[in-house]
Amino acid sequence: MQRAVVTLKMGEGRAFKAGGAWIYDNEAQAIEGDVLDGDIVEVRDFKGNFMAWGVLNRNSKLLVRVLSRRRNAVIDEAFFRARVKAAWELRKRTVDTSSCRVIFGEADFLPGIVVDKFANVLVIQSLSLGMDRYKQVIVDALKQLLKEEGTPVLGVYERSDAKVRTLEGMQPYCGFLGEEFDTKVLIEENGVKYFVDVAEGQKTGFFLDQKYNRAAVARLCKGARVLDCFTHTGSFALNAGRAGAREVLGIDASELATAQARENAKLNGLEDRVRFETADVLDLLPKLVAQGEKYDVVILDPPAFAKYRHAVKNAIRGYRDINARAMRLISDGGYLATCTCSHFMDYETFSKTIHQAAQVAYKRLQQVEFRQQAPDHPVLWGAEDSYYLKFYLFRVCDEA
Repeated sequence: MQRAVVTLKMGEGRAFKAGGAWIYDNEAQAIEGDVLDGDIVEVRDFKGNFMAWGVLNRNSKLLVRVLSRRRNAVIDEAFFRARVKAAWELRKRTVDTSSCRVIFGEADFLPGIVVDKFANVLVIQSLSLGMDRYKQVIVDALKQLLKEEGTPVLGVYERSDAKVRTLEGMQPYCGFLGEEFDTKVLIEENGVKYFVDVAEGQKTGFFLDQKYNRAAVARLCKGARVLDCFTHTGSFALNAGRAGAREVLGIDASELATAQARENAKLNGLEDRVRFETADVLDLLPKLVAQGEKYDVVILDPPAFAKYRHAVKNAIRGYRDINARAMRLISDGGYLATCTCSHFMDYETFSKTIHQAAQVAYKRLQQVEFRQQAPDHPVLWGAEDSYYLKFYLFRVCDEA
C-alpha cells in the first residue's frame, strides 16, 4: 500500500537533521495521500528525497513524530518488538532493573510512550495519538521479555492523564490494561523500601530518575541535620536517614505525599529520625531563616519552574531565590543538593542562576559533583527535551 507523504518546505527540517525526533506543523509544504491522524507517513524534503517514517497528527504542533530514518524500515509489530527489546537491553546493562524506566519515549525511538517498571508492575503513559494504537503491542512485547527472563508481570496500569494528551486530540485516561491488581506496590531502591501508589501518585507514582542522585546525597548525610524540600513521598529524606543522618525533616505541600512519606519512614524503621511536615516550601524557607535554623545538608528537588519556554525568565528568578534562601540555612561547610527538572533551563542558564544565588546569599560554592538523570532516562543527542535533569552537589562556605 502506498504511504501518505509529508513534504517539507525548502530549508525546513533543520532540527530533525540535527538529530531531533519531530517534524513541526509549520515545516510542512503538503500532506498527500488518503491519510488519517495517527497513521504512518513518509517524510520527504522539498526535493522529494526520503527523510523518515513517522506518525502523523494534524491536531498537534508536532506534526510528525519520527519512528525511523531508515528508508527500508517496515513499521509493523516486529518493528515495535525490536525497539522494546533494545530498550530493555540498555536498562539491563546500565541500571538496577528491579524498578526502572523501561521506555523513555523519543530517547528510545518510541515517541510519546513512557513505561516504568515497579517491581512486577508496569505503568504506561501514552502521549501520542499515533503511538496510542501500538501501546498494547509494546506492553505485550515487554511482558513476554520479562516472562522469558523469569520475572513475570503481575499487571499493567495506564497513567495517560498528562495534559499534553489534549494537545494530541485525545482525552486523558487512567485505568487497568488487563486484570486488576493492588495498585499500592512495594519496591526497594538503594536499600530503601517504598510503597508506590501507581494509581494516585504523581505522574507514574515515583520519580525513578533521581535514583543514583539520592545515593550520592546519602554519602554526605552521616551524622547530619538534613532538610529535604519538595520531598514528595520522602525518597531523599529516607536515603539520608538510612545513611545515618541524626535528624531529617522532609517538607512537601501535598498532604497525600507527606502521609505516604510517613508510611515509608515507618516501613524502614526510620520514623524516630525522619519526620515530615506539610507546608509550602516557598513560604517555609524564609521563616526558617528568620528563626536562625541551620542544617548540615539541604536538598532542593522542586517541580519544574519552567514548563514552557516563555516561562524561563520567571523560572530563573524562582530558582535564584529558593537557592539563596536554602544557602542561608546551611552551616559553614555544609552541603547543598539542588536541581532543575525543566529541559528549558539548560545547563548554562541553571549554572549561572545558582552562581547568582550564591552571590545574593554571600556564600562561596565548592562544586562536589554535577549529575543528571539516571541512565534509564537516556539523553538522545539532538532531542533537547530528553535532557532535562541537571543536578548539583555543592559544599557551601561562608565568605571570609
